[in-house]
Amino acid sequence: MQKVQRSEILDYETYEEQREGVRAQILKTKEPRRIHVGDHLTFLFENTDTVRYQIQEMVRTERLVKESAIQHEVDTYNELLGEPGELGCVLLIEYPTPEERDVQLRKLLGLPAKLYMTTENGKRAYAQFDARQVGEQRLSSVQYLKFDTQGSAPVSIGTEHPEMMLEFDLLPEQKAALKADLL
Repeated sequence: MQKVQRSEILDYETYEEQREGVRAQILKTKEPRRIHVGDHLTFLFENTDTVRYQIQEMVRTERLVKESAIQHEVDTYNELLGEPGELGCVLLIEYPTPEERDVQLRKLLGLPAKLYMTTENGKRAYAQFDARQVGEQRLSSVQYLKFDTQGSAPVSIGTEHPEMMLEFDLLPEQKAALKADLL
């Protein structure tokens, strides 16, 4: 997947003039890349367009003008994108109350290592994750993941964690969006 280049990022005033149209397009782009698995897991798959949008929003919100600050945002957000053959995403682990979330995040310790995508060739690609987001007693409710599908399009996503055994077959539009991101 193409990384975002600094030269693609507009100054915040120019972006502000185009923001409404860009935002409408990105919401359409994000829709098939938002995948709910069960009641508590939401995977937000990223591509070059969604990452560029996030960078533009940061530049706008923070009113960034220093080259080093803008480049820092580009570098940071590019980490969300997978390398060739990979899909990168943000996983949100969602529970309605802070108390329930705290209890469940303790039970789900080890979840990132148990997440997988099944690809069209029948192989499983397990999540690669940032170990800094997993404490000794509790999991972070936001995880940054990559799935090395070796370029094979995913057909399902699931977890084999003993506290949460789920698998979700991707919808046709989700399959098409993720397959396009791998090309």
